[in-house]
Amino acid sequence: MSTDKMLARKEGAVAHMIFNNPERHNAVSMEMWEAAEAILSDFNADANIRVIVLSGAGGKAFVSGADISKFEDERASADAVKHYSETTARAYSNLYNSPKPTVAMIRGYCIGGGLGLAACCDMRFCTEGSRFGLPAARLGLGYSLSSVKRLVDVVGVSMAKDICLSARRYDAREALAMGLVHGVLPDTALESHVDDYAAKIAGNAPLTIAAMKKIFVELVKDPADCDLDACQIAVDRCFSSEDYSEGRRAFMEKREPQFKGR
Repeated sequence: MSTDKMLARKEGAVAHMIFNNPERHNAVSMEMWEAAEAILSDFNADANIRVIVLSGAGGKAFVSGADISKFEDERASADAVKHYSETTARAYSNLYNSPKPTVAMIRGYCIGGGLGLAACCDMRFCTEGSRFGLPAARLGLGYSLSSVKRLVDVVGVSMAKDICLSARRYDAREALAMGLVHGVLPDTALESHVDDYAAKIAGNAPLTIAAMKKIFVELVKDPADCDLDACQIAVDRCFSSEDYSEGRRAFMEKREPQFKGR
């Protein structure tokens, strides 16, 4: 990676990607987006990784959006905007289409691109003091169809309209009520909760998780583009696996299964 503003670590079967720009509330620059794309590509390709957790450094923000101070350098011309958009689109796609379950651990501000990242994750947990918003309409920015669709898929059309058109900020209580987050935790409990949740997923059968992730990715596509054959192949692979035999034996023997992903 070319920047120290993105951190990556692997702890057993769980991988962590941390946005590390706390002096700017983890606002994301072009070099950070490029690094995020590389990190996610590595995590997605690593057979030993079963869960990916995203978080922000510093305790005050998950991600507060794009680094506006870089706009004159990174998004001032039509060509620069095109390059920036293509780079961010690849990073979002690597996250949204990841074959691994993804969890957003949100503490503090989750604004703009941060909200977009959270919407790309499978699960989202936040602290009681977290704040959310999509200020594109107050900055004159365009927000892509794919990004709006991902938000709609999470919270529904009505709530997405409120988020996008009002450009207002809202708290953790509202985020939970609209279905954006799956749980709201005290600040001191967030990390342990996410660690336990990630460990629970990592202990499940990898081939089953991969098949479900493939199905979820295909479900949100236009029906004409949905790869039904790939979904069925993934399901069939589960039933012909050693893990399926292990799961049945463990159930009958009243013990925890030891899945190996084969």
